[in-house]
Amino acid sequence: MMKKTFPILPALVLLAGACSKNSGGGGVKFRNDTDSVAYVIGMNVGANLLKMDSTINVNAVCEGIRDMFRGNPRLSAADAETFYLSYVNYALPEKARAYEEQFLLDIAKSNRSYARTSSGVTYTVTDVGDQNQVPTSERDSVALRWVIRTAAGDEIASSYERGDTVRSLVRNLRRGVQESVKLIGKGGKINAWMPSSAAYGAEGDKELGVAPNATLYFEIELVDLDKYTTRSRRR
Repeated sequence: MMKKTFPILPALVLLAGACSKNSGGGGVKFRNDTDSVAYVIGMNVGANLLKMDSTINVNAVCEGIRDMFRGNPRLSAADAETFYLSYVNYALPEKARAYEEQFLLDIAKSNRSYARTSSGVTYTVTDVGDQNQVPTSERDSVALRWVIRTAAGDEIASSYERGDTVRSLVRNLRRGVQESVKLIGKGGKINAWMPSSAAYGAEGDKELGVAPNATLYFEIELVDLDKYTTRSRRR
């Protein structure tokens, strides 16, 4: 399993160093409790900035803080809000998509057993299953077992642990899962990296614990299949 993590602590130290006027060696020393609290606030700001954009220029962040304390910011409140919303709604998602695309391309290049669909789902079939029992219609009913993990390898959900199956019409599944189950037959298994656009999108899923714009890793087993054509003849 490929894992990708971000070095949070070093970035926090960088933020503290960039904001310090005297960033000499040695440990952090505080004159009083007020300075200690200020440092803790700075750590929290740094942690939140990392969640927003780990590549952000901490020197520019510190300049903005200093200018606000001096009472002489370079942007008006209205201009700052306009620029920020534009960045969050357009520039940041574009950076996330570019990073995600490169991440998935690297997976496909590093392992020849992986292929890609037109939507970017990067998959490897570990068991093809019964090729006479493959979902082809969006109205087919499937029973699945799966494990869902983040790009860092953290498990989000597992039907195996719950001891149950996910039963759904194909059309009601996430786009990436729809594409995946159509590549295997009954009893088959597939592992698939899914871009956020084919999974939970920009909204994510708070109940499941999926972050917005998250690249996810699915291990899917097609346990059972009820073809729509067969089901309609039984009526």
